[in-house]
Parts: sequence; C-alpha cells; structure tokens
Amino acid sequence: MPSRFRIPSDGPFSLLVGVGGIGTGMVFALEGNQTLGRNESRPGRLLDVRDYCKLHIISHYVSVLVRADPSGARFRVLPVGKIGEDPNGHGLLREMSESGQDTRFVETVPSRPTLLSVCFQYPDASGGNITTSDSAAALLSVSDVERVRSILEAAGRRGIVLAVPEVPLSIRRHLIELGTETGAYRLASFTPTEIEEAVRTRLLDRVDLLAINEDEGKALTSSAFESSSPNEFLDALAQRLRQHNPAMRIILTAGSNGAYAFDTRWTFLPAHPVTVVNTGGAGDALFGGTVAGLIAGLPLPRAVELGALLAGYSVTSPHTIHPHADLDHLLAFAEEEGISLHEEILNCIETEKSQ
Repeated sequence: MPSRFRIPSDGPFSLLVGVGGIGTGMVFALEGNQTLGRNESRPGRLLDVRDYCKLHIISHYVSVLVRADPSGARFRVLPVGKIGEDPNGHGLLREMSESGQDTRFVETVPSRPTLLSVCFQYPDASGGNITTSDSAAALLSVSDVERVRSILEAAGRRGIVLAVPEVPLSIRRHLIELGTETGAYRLASFTPTEIEEAVRTRLLDRVDLLAINEDEGKALTSSAFESSSPNEFLDALAQRLRQHNPAMRIILTAGSNGAYAFDTRWTFLPAHPVTVVNTGGAGDALFGGTVAGLIAGLPLPRAVELGALLAGYSVTSPHTIHPHADLDHLLAFAEEEGISLHEEILNCIETEKSQ
C-alpha cells in the first residue's frame, strides 16, 4: 500500500496557503558558445524538459509527500494565484489538482497568458531566460490574498503561509502580514535583488523560516560562501538574520556542496552523489521536502535531511518536478543509492493499510 507521512489530528499544522509563481517554460540548447547578438538568429534544439515555477514546485512536493487532499481531511495545500485561459494554464491546473492541491483560489484570467519562461543554454552550460512580464501572475492582488483570510483565521497557529518569488513582492508581503495576524507559521524565499528591499522594509522581521541560496546569502553578508571553510560565512548570516527575528530559522542551499539548517545552531546536510540530469528546481524541491517534514512533526535538521533527499532525487529527472516523486519512490531511491535515513524520519512514515 502507498506510504505517507503520519499527520496526527493534533499535529502542528493542518493547512498551507501559498503565493508565488504558477507557470511553465521551455528550454533551448543553443549551438555555439558565443553570446547571442542583438539581431542574430541562432539555431537551437528544443529540449524535452517540463519547466515549472516556484510555488507549483514547492506545493506539489508538499502535496504528494503528505498526501494532501482538497477536503482538508488530512492536510490542505491551498495555492493562491492566476493563470491564463490557455493550454498551458489548463494543463497546470489539472496537474495541481491531480497532486491533491485545493485549487479553488487559482483563478483563470482570459485577458493574460499563463506565466511562461523561454530558457536558453549554451554548450558550456551557461545561459539565460526570457519571462513574460504581462502574464496572469502579475495581476495577483491583495484582494485575492484576502479571500483566504477566514481560512487562515480558522487554522490559527496550525496554518502555514508560504511566500515565494515570481509574483509581486507586495502580494507576498501581504500574505506574510496576514499570517502574522492569524498566528500562522511564516515561510519565505527571495531573489538576490529582493533581499535588500526585504531588509529595508523590515519584511524579514516577520519571517519564521527563510530559505536562501549562496547568492542570496552573499547579498545579506557581502561575503562569499566557501565550502572548504563555511563557518565564518554561516555565523555572519545567522547573526544578520537574527537581528531581524531572533527566533528565525534558516535553510541555506549550496548546490553540490549540500545544505545547512539553522535552528539554534548550524547542521550540515551533504548533497547525495547521484547522476545529475538537470539541477533546475533542486532548491525548490529541498524547500518542499523540508516543509513536508515539518508538517509531519520533524525537527528542522531532520526535515532538511528529507528535503536534501528529495533534491537528490529531483536532479535525476530532466523536469523541474520529478514526475514520479512520492514517498514510496523517494524511499526506493534512498535504498538504491545506499542512503540511510534518520530514525526520526522513518518513524513518521506509515502505509494507508495501517489505518
């Protein structure tokens, strides 16, 4: 029978409400390493890669790992967003529903396209992307977020709010403020260019768990992460962030150099040596796996250990959401790779047959 995380009726959380990017993308492998010219037409191969945006990736992994359902009988994942009245939007909405998410607040907008990113890669693996600036996602408003107020009020401290990039920062701020009013646990991530504004406007004061990568950490500390001697960087990062919220917990992702979790001290979680097909979405997979672990009642280091396992599994797929990711496949992957999971993680797992 399928495996899932045990979520007691009196568990720490019963609901996740999220705002962030809901969209898709396509990836071209360009011929030639020279930088694209202003008036150049360059041949490229369209790769068989399904690309997704941040909120969709994170909420998908939370849903499939805890076996969420729209009724909220076990756990409810409630994304808030806008998509276009187009094939991309319809496909994304169907996939989100099939994963167990409650999509009633994902609105279809006839006048705008679904958020789309066209990515290009040079043979040396560098590249860039072009993302629609007039997508349906850009129309997300404060009033859209206010529609979930009563649901968050009912959940109280058992609610989680998740605010991630690819929608306006003002909308994410409003969700975090709403979470503060209702007593929800507040999760966030920012791009390197957004961090300064989050600091200046004291938005970080209201974040309970912040997920960042090396670039965002560098923007906060003005120093670079060195995997061979990370302690100075880590200490500076924790000190800087805890000036905003003394109780803030932190996840730092460092790609192939692993991840770090900060609660009262830093814990290192190594990256798993797997055959990498595509690293896109790995950081979001780690965040999603961590959130699922917290919902199951795991302490932060063990939750990030689960997230690191999911990130390792995700990079074995060409797609930014691994199409087979669920708890059974994740456990089978760990066994195949010889990865031992902490007893606290294993003790949170049950099968539906045991109900």
